[in-house]
Amino acid sequence: MKKDIQISYEYFKNSSELNDIENQLFARAKEARENAYAPYSQFLVGCSVLLENGEIYSGNNQENAAYPSGLCAERTTLFWVAANFPDVKIKKIFVVGGPKEFHESNPPIPPCGACRQSLIEYETKQNENIDLYFSSMNEEVVKVHAVKDLLPFYFDSTFL
Repeated sequence: MKKDIQISYEYFKNSSELNDIENQLFARAKEARENAYAPYSQFLVGCSVLLENGEIYSGNNQENAAYPSGLCAERTTLFWVAANFPDVKIKKIFVVGGPKEFHESNPPIPPCGACRQSLIEYETKQNENIDLYFSSMNEEVVKVHAVKDLLPFYFDSTFL
């Protein structure tokens, strides 16, 4: 099977190129990152979510000495939002991550594979694309216009 994969994305050199709501999401994700519990990896990630009702919620990664028991910022935030607002669509997700000791050379940090799979579940459920932004603390930002752009061969309920 041959499939041409084209990913639609935007690149912003710094946050001054973002609009007001994107800057609010960026600020909330950065703030959430500072409260991450990552004593083992020292890799802090914050996430903010904009719902269709205009509300913004955020979360961060939570580690555990038994490594598989922790949870990434994206899933922490996404699961809380879905549990509390099951019928409200997600419009935008902003992720800011990187080592606790930030280096200017840190590139934008995309969601891991497990988070991509979880994010695609909610994009598929709501039958509407979710704008996904990711960055490091250096304020370079990548925006994809759909989670499926980061996971083109995704697994969903149509396979069950």
